[in-house]
Amino acid sequence: KPLTVDCFILLLTFLFYTAYHLSRKPISIVKVSVRLQVWRCHTVFVLFLDQDNYQALFGVLDNCFLVAYAIGMFFSGIFGERLPLRYYLSAGMLLSGLFTALFGLGFYWNIHSLGYYGFIQVMNGLMQTTGWPAVVACVGNWFGKGRRGFIMGVWNSHTSVGNILGSLIAGAFVSSAWGMSFIVPGLIIASTGILCFFFLIEKPEDVNCCSPQHNVSSNIPFISKNESLNISISFNITISFRIKEGYLGVVEFSLCLLFAKLVSYTFLYWLPLYISNVAHFEAKEAGDMSTLFDVGGIVGGIMAGVVSDYTGGRATTCWVMLIAAAPMLFLYNSIGQRSLGTTIGMLLLCGGLVNGPYALITTAVSADLGTHETLRGNSRALSTVAAIIDGTGSIGAALGPLLAGLISPTGWNNVFYMLISADMLACLVSNSTELVKKQLKLKAG
Repeated sequence: KPLTVDCFILLLTFLFYTAYHLSRKPISIVKVSVRLQVWRCHTVFVLFLDQDNYQALFGVLDNCFLVAYAIGMFFSGIFGERLPLRYYLSAGMLLSGLFTALFGLGFYWNIHSLGYYGFIQVMNGLMQTTGWPAVVACVGNWFGKGRRGFIMGVWNSHTSVGNILGSLIAGAFVSSAWGMSFIVPGLIIASTGILCFFFLIEKPEDVNCCSPQHNVSSNIPFISKNESLNISISFNITISFRIKEGYLGVVEFSLCLLFAKLVSYTFLYWLPLYISNVAHFEAKEAGDMSTLFDVGGIVGGIMAGVVSDYTGGRATTCWVMLIAAAPMLFLYNSIGQRSLGTTIGMLLLCGGLVNGPYALITTAVSADLGTHETLRGNSRALSTVAAIIDGTGSIGAALGPLLAGLISPTGWNNVFYMLISADMLACLVSNSTELVKKQLKLKAG
């Protein structure tokens, strides 16, 4: 197949998921502005009339989105398997753009109702679940395993690029009219939905190209040919997973991602407020500074992909980076605000070590497991596998900001102790060390 078509699909899906993350970021920037407005003058218009309780109310909104996203993700992969990805993605981005813009319009409509904003967040969380399983399935259709870690490491920088752009766009409006901090990202993701409808090519066969070779031997432990992963939906809309003894891979990586995402999403939603509280930055300055965490995440994701391709050990790469992240989180909280240079360096390091494993699991690992030889004949299972892994991880994404909101009044030190504990659990949970041992044994053999 022509290389230009591969690159076009990679670029297109990169833009799509950049837009998804771009539209999630504004609320973390608006938090800082509301805090400063409440602190300085109670007469300034803010999101809620109950100004003294703004932090708890924002915690409710965070979890309206994240819980809806976590629950919806388990169903999204099933729909992604059965619906044309082009239509599924296009509808998801258009509706996500609508709900993001409706959140911002509350500023101009002078709405102070928690119920209104909570409903918008729930609906937006459900719409956002259309993105990840579909884009991973699409990229997995076009690229084989040869350099998948590197390719997806570069490609997965869309998460950090989206966070950076979302911070900058929201920061440009937050001090004057925070509604535009949501409306502009909403228009952007809706525009990419239109782009998707007209230009996305779901798989090589649609343009008479050859499919890539997926079923190459991999060092990711998996089920044997005599075992199976059965995913079924009953009529009462429940999902059951029957995993026979000996299955290794999806469960371990899913649980590892749960704790890794808990750390990453706590930074996503609370880092600007932490910087503003500790370093006493303005809302825009805190938002701009927080983008350094995502810049580090871009480098960390690429490095994780390159190293895992070279060594053949996805689990081992994740394990090493997670181990290194724990002391870096402690040091950032302890000395990270002593000088501007220290702050920049620590944010870059923490971003790389926290987001590197997260990026690797959600991309290359998901694609490896979803296109494994035991699933031959069911290539669209990649969408479901991606949804299982990311859906489990999204439970952690919901828990992290919730715990941060509950713990932060007792001091930011306690929030960082929680993050370090979660990081260590990502290494230890559900025999993740067993995955590392198996990969090292395969490598030695």
